[in-house]
Amino acid sequence: MATNTYKREVGTGPRPKNMPRSQNEPKGKTEAKAPKEPKPKRSFTAPTLSFGFFKDRRLQLFVGFFFLLSSLYLTIAFVSYLFTGTADQSVVESVTVDAVKEAGLESENWLGLFGAWVSDYFINRWFGVASFFFIPIIFYIGYKIVFRRTTITLSSVVTLCLFGLLWGSISAGYVVLTSGLASDYSFLSGAIGYETALWLESLLRWGTGLLLAFALIAFVMFFFNITTLNRPKPAVATAGPEGNTYRQDYPAESGVYASPSMAMNHLTNPSGSIEAQDEEEEDMVYPAPFALQDQQGEDFFNEDQNDGAYDDEEEPEEDLFAVNDLPVTSRSTATPTSVPLALEMEDDFEDEVLLEDDVEEEAELDLDIAPIPAHAEVEAVTSENYDPTLDLPRYQYPHIDLLTDYGLAKVTVSKEELEANKDRIVETLGNYNIGIASIKATIGPTVTLYEIVPDAGVRISKIKSLEDDIALSLAALGIRIIAPIPGKGTIGIEVPNKKKEMVSIKSILSTEKFMKSEMDLPIAFGKTITNEVFITDLAKMPHLLMAGATGQGKSVGLNAILTSLLYKRHPSQLKFVLVDPKKVELSLFNKIERHFLAKLPDTEEAIITDTKKVVNTLNSLCMEMDQRYDLLKDAGCRNLKEYNVKFVERRLNPKKGHKFMPYIVLVIDELADLMMTAGKEVETPIARLAQLARAIGIHLVVATQRPSVNVITGIIKANFPARISFKVTSKIDSRTILDTGGADQLIGQGDMLFSLGSDLIRVQCAFVDTPEVDRICDFIGEQQGYSDAYLLPEFVGDESGNDKAEFDPSNKDAMFEEAARIVVTHQQGSTSLLQRRLKLGYNRAGRLIDQLEAAGVVGPFEGSKAREVLIPDEYSLEQLLNTLDRN
Repeated sequence: MATNTYKREVGTGPRPKNMPRSQNEPKGKTEAKAPKEPKPKRSFTAPTLSFGFFKDRRLQLFVGFFFLLSSLYLTIAFVSYLFTGTADQSVVESVTVDAVKEAGLESENWLGLFGAWVSDYFINRWFGVASFFFIPIIFYIGYKIVFRRTTITLSSVVTLCLFGLLWGSISAGYVVLTSGLASDYSFLSGAIGYETALWLESLLRWGTGLLLAFALIAFVMFFFNITTLNRPKPAVATAGPEGNTYRQDYPAESGVYASPSMAMNHLTNPSGSIEAQDEEEEDMVYPAPFALQDQQGEDFFNEDQNDGAYDDEEEPEEDLFAVNDLPVTSRSTATPTSVPLALEMEDDFEDEVLLEDDVEEEAELDLDIAPIPAHAEVEAVTSENYDPTLDLPRYQYPHIDLLTDYGLAKVTVSKEELEANKDRIVETLGNYNIGIASIKATIGPTVTLYEIVPDAGVRISKIKSLEDDIALSLAALGIRIIAPIPGKGTIGIEVPNKKKEMVSIKSILSTEKFMKSEMDLPIAFGKTITNEVFITDLAKMPHLLMAGATGQGKSVGLNAILTSLLYKRHPSQLKFVLVDPKKVELSLFNKIERHFLAKLPDTEEAIITDTKKVVNTLNSLCMEMDQRYDLLKDAGCRNLKEYNVKFVERRLNPKKGHKFMPYIVLVIDELADLMMTAGKEVETPIARLAQLARAIGIHLVVATQRPSVNVITGIIKANFPARISFKVTSKIDSRTILDTGGADQLIGQGDMLFSLGSDLIRVQCAFVDTPEVDRICDFIGEQQGYSDAYLLPEFVGDESGNDKAEFDPSNKDAMFEEAARIVVTHQQGSTSLLQRRLKLGYNRAGRLIDQLEAAGVVGPFEGSKAREVLIPDEYSLEQLLNTLDRN
């Protein structure tokens, strides 16, 4: 069966109420949509309107209840008009300003004169009884504003109601016109409907009826996306390799799934995310086209168990399904007591019949019985692709209006400034006998690139050495010379602009380049010095190392990375592991925990701030990495993208542990603090992830404000080919992060250098303000999410090193007591102190420290910090030593 045919037939009618919902079946939907990448669409929620005064929730409720009450008022007025409209006709037409009171007393409408007047306009003068279609639109708007949630979109309601309004009014007018009852029943069509029907009648005569019928059929086809008129084939019970009974619509706990896609998505995620669905909404009903019984409970397939053919004497009356092309097992292998094999037929199926020729032709066909091979049991039940986004079917991507609009970017460099800089550059180089053949300027948001072509015979190194002299002549900071520019036969001199242009994140994300990007993990960093939008794919980097001095834009850069990914990926496709030792930089993202964050089991907060939890989380990610590699090995795939494509196409069996795996992005805001407190415990798992995790979709983004060699070690640096450096304080730091100078010449405020392989690109990072991030997280957090954050494998660390060793007096060092007095006197538990004071070697001093720890004099090892001394004074120490001697 074709995919589009099957999809339409599953979602065009009511579903039995006792049928459970699949994890991928959206609530409130009556149409099963084809899997596709969801498009960002603007929400109708009231807080996103552009009017500032409308952000007051009290005003929103006032407006919402006004619409709800208006819909109720119109309903009562319209219904009353059907009974009192004729009597009120003269009152409405003769009312004047002076006689309002008297006319109101004469009006018989249930809502008085105003109700009669409004009803007369809508029903008598405009659209007739079709005016009732106005009421659902008004009610929907009020409901949406008050309750902030609906199961259908405003465009669907408006489209359906407006078509019903026009078609119903014109159709009623045509009926009234052709029946000659215009004098008594003109209110059915209203003046607009009657006049339109009269005009069509004069043009088409009886063709008006055909036109109205064609308009109705065309609207139903397009609105409900009907693509076929074929009846669906029945579900077929099959026996699995171990005697288990399967069918095309898998049975659930309390009923039968209505479609293979629902069953497959249930198998794909057995735990499901049904708990996260909104339980307050009523279950929508779907049709039961895959039925094996009629309303009397008799089997459609009255087959003979010996030869598998239809019984000629008891051939089913509704032999509507051509099933001889589907492999099925005999009835003995699929007992109806173990598996519910049927759903009752819906009323709308009873009216459908086949032509006589078709019935006779199908009656002559034999039903061949053939078992489904065990390896094809999953593939045989469905042809629809799995769609992971249906776990959260009503999720809406953040819209661009959540970001602050700073206006259009303007060129801030005047022609006079360009000419002056050009003249000074030429003059300075001329003072050192360096001739210039040509010079060209390219204006960027923060710097202007001057490309010069020197005369023949000029050495490039000579121009490079004049960097400080050119900066002096231009009276500017941050002069950077690129000699030569890669791919060009020119030398570049970057000069900061006097007036910098701010690059907002909205101006980047709203570009066509970003919105139509097909990258797996697109990141919009900002603009290059040539004013081009700079977008790169994190999945191909595959890891990113960021560095820069305090206040130069690292945290803003991290926010830009996270914001870009939130705008392009669904919660089912991407998860973040956020490590924030500073505890305040990434705290805003707590609101999206149930959508995008991953954490360890039994952890309260998803954003990790404690060093011990960081170590456990990194090791847990290593376990996740190993588990994913095992799945890739079983699936015969080389990377996560290939694996997910196979799973979406249902070529992998969920019963064997296969599942759809999202990308995981690990973000560490301050690596230096972790290296100081944990050292090797952090470095080892980070290095493992950086070396191996690329293929299975785990990517690292690591930031630090101290790019020294003891923080960015060689083993970490070797596995981070993509690096970003904001302004640093020295050339040494620039070489540490980029392997070249230049980062010390940046001008700050988001000015950065991006290095990927041999390419070095200067970019002005897009600015993301805290309120913008807050609005985005609020928008996502208010939507329906999963029941909990994405859970990583539980990691049980080796706690043996934290257990306090028992003190053995028999093995006590001869200098134990003297060492204890020195430590307590100085209140410093360090090995170097004992080495200096007692003139010992490192090994013996280390053994003494271990014995002091076992005796309770000093605390455990704390990385590079000195051990805590637990004994406050010498008197307490003497009591402790006497106690140890007695033991």
